[in-house]
Amino acid sequence: MFGILLIDKPAGITSHGVISRLRRIFGTRRIGHAGTLDPLATGLLVVAVGPATRFLQYLDLEPKTYEAEITFGVATNTYDSEGEETESKPIPDDLNNLIKQKLHDFIGKIEQFPPAYSAVKHLGKPLYAYARKGEEVELKSRSVFISQFSLDSLDGATGRFTVVCSGGTYVRSLAHDLGQAIGCGAHISALRRTSAGQFSADDATSLEETEPSDLIPVKEVLVHLPQIQLDPEQVDCIRHGRPITISDRLESPKAALLTPEGNVVGIGSVVKESTLHPECVIPAEVFDELLSTP
Repeated sequence: MFGILLIDKPAGITSHGVISRLRRIFGTRRIGHAGTLDPLATGLLVVAVGPATRFLQYLDLEPKTYEAEITFGVATNTYDSEGEETESKPIPDDLNNLIKQKLHDFIGKIEQFPPAYSAVKHLGKPLYAYARKGEEVELKSRSVFISQFSLDSLDGATGRFTVVCSGGTYVRSLAHDLGQAIGCGAHISALRRTSAGQFSADDATSLEETEPSDLIPVKEVLVHLPQIQLDPEQVDCIRHGRPITISDRLESPKAALLTPEGNVVGIGSVVKESTLHPECVIPAEVFDELLSTP
């Protein structure tokens, strides 16, 4: 099996748990995903099956769009409703106006600290491993880009927001930081990823209903890259790690490499506009199978 799946992740399961179920459904351990969703979160999870895992890093996955429900007045140690309450404060009477005033501070390139309960690594271990033991770790900020952070509706202490952001953004931290900026605390009470780059949750299948026929060919998800159809001699070159020269001049730094039959077998980095160095090539054990597939 070789392709990309779009899964509509349900709440109450980790992203790793989704992968474990898919390994049983598809009968292979070679399955991976892009962009972790917390257990509380639902929505789009992009999954690669078989040798397609090698191509995850080349997919068009940004920006990411979320529907976020934020509850004000209570802060938690995980920055979401699954954590323990750390503070509780009265809701300001003018919450709607305060939200709109403070949202502007979160637009554009910002510095953000990940939640203490997150998978970000410190000395080889995820931060949540330290947090669960009560060990404090000095958190390091990261630069993220927020294109949109807007209030869609407000009902009492609960607001619904749209967030459009770069990869690596913690929406939980956005909610927490907004609550701190307003002065009453806040946490994520529901979160759904609706899109990632070219992919939409509207096209995703449920975890229970997904099957091999839902696999999307890798060629169809690399449309943002030039696609170079190779002749048999060029295929043999990239299979053995040798560069090839093409007649076209490419402006893109990378290109998808296709067999004469149109199957993606690798990614080439462009050197001097018309020379391609194989940067990522599918494993040898599946190469012959793809070469014979029309």
